[in-house]
Amino acid sequence: MNRLPSTILAGLLALTGIAPVAVGAPAASAAPAHSATAARGDGTPPRVRPTVAENEVLSVRGAGPYRIGARLDRLAAAGLIDWTAPGCPGVVHAGATGSWAGAILLAFRDGRLVSVGTATAPPRSPAGGSVGMSFAELERIYGPRGGMIRNDAGDAEAYLVRFGSRVELFSDHPIRPGAGFYEAGVASYVERSFRQGCC
Repeated sequence: MNRLPSTILAGLLALTGIAPVAVGAPAASAAPAHSATAARGDGTPPRVRPTVAENEVLSVRGAGPYRIGARLDRLAAAGLIDWTAPGCPGVVHAGATGSWAGAILLAFRDGRLVSVGTATAPPRSPAGGSVGMSFAELERIYGPRGGMIRNDAGDAEAYLVRFGSRVELFSDHPIRPGAGFYEAGVASYVERSFRQGCC
């Protein structure tokens, strides 16, 4: 009775590669929606979008559904927050759910997401920087856009890349040289936290 909307939905899902659709043939004989070897009617191969795992990129905009500026209460209501723990005054740290669980650490200041960080690789920065890289490798990737900084106590160093009012920060590893933690977000939180400690 209500076939048109479900037909349209099935078509849209097939076009986006979310669900395979077989019309008039058994599922076993259906070709993948985005086969690299399938040809168009004129014999030319179709354009195939490269697929990127959902949790491979962390940027100054955030990671997946965890967008810088998002409200903690809304993310929690959507089931995207696993746990929370108080931090410095006005700051709450939180854990992610789904494919980001155990991969990123979230920081909220006054209820808004200000930082997403990781001690794993992936995720990587959009430029390809990640935990485990040496600072020399990061300098090759970012060139003059980034630079080394030290905290105010002088006992830690990090590689900082500015993007307007936001930053990417690769802080040092406690045991070996290079990046041990990658954090991106609002500069007034990320950079200040590294330089001064609790902010």
